Amino acid sequence: MRPVKPNALVWLALSALVIVLDQWSKYWVLTALPEYTAIPVIEGVWNWYRTYNTGAAFSFLSDAGGWQKYFFVVLAAGICGLLAYWLTRTARGDWKTALPYALVIGGAVGNVIDRLIHGHVVDFIQWHWQDWYWPAFNIADAAIVGGAIGIALFGLLGGHADKKA
Repeated sequence: MRPVKPNALVWLALSALVIVLDQWSKYWVLTALPEYTAIPVIEGVWNWYRTYNTGAAFSFLSDAGGWQKYFFVVLAAGICGLLAYWLTRTARGDWKTALPYALVIGGAVGNVIDRLIHGHVVDFIQWHWQDWYWPAFNIADAAIVGGAIGIALFGLLGGHADKKA
């Protein structure tokens, strides 16, 4: 019988941390920030700006009539399930694989919680330069983007060398 190597499911603790930070920050936003009012953090670059997104990235499908909420919940559940399965097949010490997966899972679950509770995602971080504004986002979005970049970067640059017999 082969010894079982520890898998990377322990990295779901990072997912849980992302969810807690995301939900805590959104609670703060909903109780402390006015809607649709820019509050400068760094003048000319960064604002707190409470807004809502019923769609996905860059408000994709935001005016689709409501069905998109369920579509995004199911899509996120499927992606999280797949990534969690891959974590079971990843070595615990393989942080280049586990870290990005955990970030995406945490971010996706954070936004799903918003969709289920509020019917939309709460966004509040607004970057801009002069009159050019990046769409507002949140901690969950940052985790998803960071995880996706990690998956792409480590996947492209972290190719496995061929093993010779």
